Amino acid sequence: MTYQSRIAELGQTISENGAPWGAIDAASAARMAVQNRFPTGLDIARYTAKIMREDMEAYDADPANYTQSLGCWHGFIAQQKMISIKKHFGSTKRRYLYLSGWMVAALRSEFGPLPDQSMHEKTSVPALIEELYTFLRQADARELGGMFRELDEAKAKGDAVNTHRLLKEIDEHETHVVPIIADIDAGFGNAEATYLLAKKMIEAGACALQIENQVSDEKQCGHQDGKVTVPHEEFHQKIRAIRYAFLELGVPDGIIVARTDSLGAGLTKSIAYSKEPGDLGDQYNSFLDCDEVDAADIKNGQVFISRDGKLLAPKRLPSNLYQFRPGTGEDRCVLDCITALEAGADLLWIETEKPHVEQIAGMVDRVREVIPNAKLVYNNSPSFNWTLNFRQQIFDKWEAEGKDVSGFDRAKLMSIDYDGTELAAEADEKIRTFQADAAKRAGIFHHLITLPTYHTAALSTDNLAKEYFGEQAMLGYVKNVQREEIRQGIACVKHQNMAGSDIGDDHKEYFAGEAALKAGGKDNTMNQFAAA
Repeated sequence: MTYQSRIAELGQTISENGAPWGAIDAASAARMAVQNRFPTGLDIARYTAKIMREDMEAYDADPANYTQSLGCWHGFIAQQKMISIKKHFGSTKRRYLYLSGWMVAALRSEFGPLPDQSMHEKTSVPALIEELYTFLRQADARELGGMFRELDEAKAKGDAVNTHRLLKEIDEHETHVVPIIADIDAGFGNAEATYLLAKKMIEAGACALQIENQVSDEKQCGHQDGKVTVPHEEFHQKIRAIRYAFLELGVPDGIIVARTDSLGAGLTKSIAYSKEPGDLGDQYNSFLDCDEVDAADIKNGQVFISRDGKLLAPKRLPSNLYQFRPGTGEDRCVLDCITALEAGADLLWIETEKPHVEQIAGMVDRVREVIPNAKLVYNNSPSFNWTLNFRQQIFDKWEAEGKDVSGFDRAKLMSIDYDGTELAAEADEKIRTFQADAAKRAGIFHHLITLPTYHTAALSTDNLAKEYFGEQAMLGYVKNVQREEIRQGIACVKHQNMAGSDIGDDHKEYFAGEAALKAGGKDNTMNQFAAA
């Protein structure tokens, strides 16, 4: 519906309600409706799920159409990210948000900073989703508010050309609201707990939920040791629970991302239930590290399974966990991926220990032998030392090619002493093209960085503190922050406007008319940035 047709529709409604609604202005009401395109989180979830489905089809047609996101731990961070994307690229197409459970634990828990072990309040996750979209909707309202002000000015001047242009831009306005892939960890409990939390996350606006196959009460960050996985059927129950939540809430296009931590997890808490040789439970158990047992030599407290007519004792640790055979991680990972897709997941997430295209591709190739259109979400993790990893990859390639590498110490390639070398330049180019290369070769549909804004906040704050509390004092802020905001066109330099002051003034005028006490008058110091 166009802005002008909305005015006509609301004008009819106001007219039908007679004198009590006489002071309501149809154009003002239409502006408020246009500025709030998504009244509820479910409206957002349905809209963004459709976008993701279309993007997945586009990727299947051409892997150059991969998607990207950055992890955001506050609504303001998400808002500024999307404003920046629109400013620099003109469109939000194929750019998403990511909500990291790690950042919720470390930054948004009422307990204070916590490790990524699902100890934070589960309700803090949907609360952050709602906050992210509140800020993105405010970005829409702010941008459209500026367009309406321009429209009023063009009309006042009788400028028909700009009036027509602005009406068209308002009708074609691209929202800042984009899909979010939200981390539900291991579901914070059993399948019912997963279902209940999934509903809250979807109602807040999430169209894609990422769930991992770890034991919920033993959950660890994917880049830490001590990870404990669950049998496939337990994981599949949670996948089904999320699908039920999407369907119950009327979001049939909702996306489920199944993450496997099996590549780095050598432990399990359960022996899977098996009814016959070769079934899924038997396949899971076949990876257990077992010793063959003589029936005459049974020890107290031992647990046994039978396989191929033999009595086997899985190796059980004092923690009551069972260990898998060393070297089985990749096979378990591939099986996890295939069975998760067969159970109804839409996308996969393989947590690896390093960013290596061929390592990822080797597993995806095996998955695609069974499910040809399997696609990944991949964590371009800050837990990887990208510089060292890629310099070592180039070192190994050169060495295999017979190129002289005697001038390099492989273990110390992170050193600044190598920054100007040909090896470092080639490694940096491989980092630059990693996402495109991996999208093409390794089936990665979505590239994300889980914790980038955590690190940028720390770095920028460190730099400011060093200057402001040092000899540069106020110049440390003015030169490195405010002056750069002005010169780079960072909208946030007008922080009153960014916080909604102009939107509030518009509303005051709608509600109070000439009696409105507006904040944006001549004495507002933000006017100093009018030319910025």
